[in-house]
Amino acid sequence: MDFTLLLTVAVLVTGAIWLLELIWWRPARRGRLTASVEAGTTEGADPAAREKALKEPWPVDYARSFFPVLLVVLVLRSFVVEPFQIPSGSMRPTLEVGDFILVNKFAYGLRLPVLDTKVVDVGEPERGDVMVFRFPNDPSVDFIKRVVGLPGDRIRYEGKQLFVNGEPVPKTLLENGPESAPGERLLEEQLGEAPHPIYNNPRDPGPQMREITVPPGHYFTMGDNRDHSNDSRYWGFVPEQNIVGKAFAVWMHWNGGLPNFTSVRRIQ
Repeated sequence: MDFTLLLTVAVLVTGAIWLLELIWWRPARRGRLTASVEAGTTEGADPAAREKALKEPWPVDYARSFFPVLLVVLVLRSFVVEPFQIPSGSMRPTLEVGDFILVNKFAYGLRLPVLDTKVVDVGEPERGDVMVFRFPNDPSVDFIKRVVGLPGDRIRYEGKQLFVNGEPVPKTLLENGPESAPGERLLEEQLGEAPHPIYNNPRDPGPQMREITVPPGHYFTMGDNRDHSNDSRYWGFVPEQNIVGKAFAVWMHWNGGLPNFTSVRRIQ
């Protein structure tokens, strides 16, 4: 179900009803009441009857109440910030299953809802960003991965080592077999301005990827849980038009039980 499409339709329908009420139906009711008063009918003389004649129909009443709320929600979700929940462990340890995140919708340009057409060019994804996008093989599904390759970059992944434009991406070992992920290696990788943690499993050979060049208007993405992530190594590049926004904060964690707000943090 496309929530943005449903929200847009709801805004258009309630807005149209309210507009028709303002420019057509309300003046028509008042005109009929004025004619009744001039004709001296019961409707024109009785206060209760006049109030009933001027009363808005229930669809108009609901539209007038819901339209401003729906419009504000649509504007916020489309142009400012949108919440998402992390459904899988492909971005561990940066993001855990059950994390609720906030996505900046204007960091990479303002797009029209439903049409996803960029109308204002604000910025472009940078190497190291955590980005939400529509899965190229099924645009109804949202994915979240880290931007590894920009248009024109040469990307290679071999022996657990990521290479960008022929240079190995620096990483350092933080912990061997952490309690949160036994058998994994917790490393810190320097991809972009801010370092971020990744997992590598030394016993899992994982995919080996020869050097490829990211085409114009596309991006190469990978999960931080390198050996357990369905990402660009398997299905290819992310087209620019599939971008949703930049993930910037975790505001809640909930995976059953009571919501946990102690994990509020900025996403690096």
